[in-house]
Amino acid sequence: MPRPIQIVEVGPRDGLQNEKVVLSPEDRAEFIQRLEKAGVTRIEAVSFVHPGRVPQMAGAEEVMAALPADPSRSRIGLVLNLKGWDRAMESGVDEVNVALSATDGFGLKNQGMGVSDQLAMLAEIVSRASNMTGAGTGPRLSVTFSTVWGCPFDGEVSTDQVVSVVSEAARLGLKEIALADTIGVGDPWSVRRKVEAARAAAPDATLRVHFHDTRNTALANAYAAIEAGVDVLDASCGGIGGCPFAPGATGNVATEDLVYMLERGGFQTGVDLNAMIETALWIGDRLGRPTPSALSRAGPFRPRA
Repeated sequence: MPRPIQIVEVGPRDGLQNEKVVLSPEDRAEFIQRLEKAGVTRIEAVSFVHPGRVPQMAGAEEVMAALPADPSRSRIGLVLNLKGWDRAMESGVDEVNVALSATDGFGLKNQGMGVSDQLAMLAEIVSRASNMTGAGTGPRLSVTFSTVWGCPFDGEVSTDQVVSVVSEAARLGLKEIALADTIGVGDPWSVRRKVEAARAAAPDATLRVHFHDTRNTALANAYAAIEAGVDVLDASCGGIGGCPFAPGATGNVATEDLVYMLERGGFQTGVDLNAMIETALWIGDRLGRPTPSALSRAGPFRPRA
C-alpha cells in the first residue's frame, strides 16, 4: 500500500492573514468548502486573533457559523492566548492549534510573551482542555512552534532551543507538535537534524511540519521531513501566505505543488489535484492576483497516450 501523507490545509488562515485584500467571512467559508470538496480532511479554518492586529482574520465566529457540520472534516482554530482559547470554545471548532514561538524575539513581537510565559500559557490551555475532555466535550489540541529554523529578530535558532520547547510540550501531553519555518530559511539538512531531535524529545507525539517558500526551499524541506519519517505536513492552496509579524516572510508551500510531488513519488494524499488547482485559481481571482504556485501556472502533467 502507498504510504499515506496527511495534508493540513492552512490557506484560509495562514494563507489569507498577510494578504492586502480582506475577504468577507462568506468568501472565506466558501474557500474552506471548496478545499474540503478537493479532498482536504483537516483545515486551519480560522484564527482567533484581535481584528485590530490581523483584520484579515476578523469574523472567525461568522466563518464557523457558515460551515455546515461535517463529521468527516476537522476545522482547526488557531489561538495565541487564553482569550483566543475562550473564543475558540464558543465557536465550535473541532481542533485548537496553539501557536507559540521557539524564540523570545518573535514571541514578544507576535504575542507579547517570551518563551517561558508562552509555555506557562500552554500549560493552562492543556489543563482547560483536559477538563473538557474528561467531560467528553473537549476539542483535539495541538501546538505549533514557529521560527524553528530561524527568527527575524533573534537570528539562528539552535537545535537545543527546539528540543527545549518540544520537550515541554511533550511533558504536557501534547499528542501533535508542529515545527514551523516561519520565514523560510530552513534547508533539507537542518530539517532532518531538527526533526530527528524533536522526535527523540517527544517520541509519543505526532510530528507535523510547516514550511514557507520564501527562499525556494519548501519542497526540498518537505522531502527531507518525509524522509525523516514525518507523515503530516501543512500546505496552503495556491502558495499564498505569510506572517504580518515576520518581515519578509512569504507564502507557504503550495498544496497543489506538494500533492503533485508526493503523488509522483508514490505517496497517497487523498487530494484531488485538479480540484485543488481550480481552487487556487478561484482564490487568486478573489485576491485580485495570480497565486504563486507552480501548478496553478503550469497545470498537472498529462503524458501523451
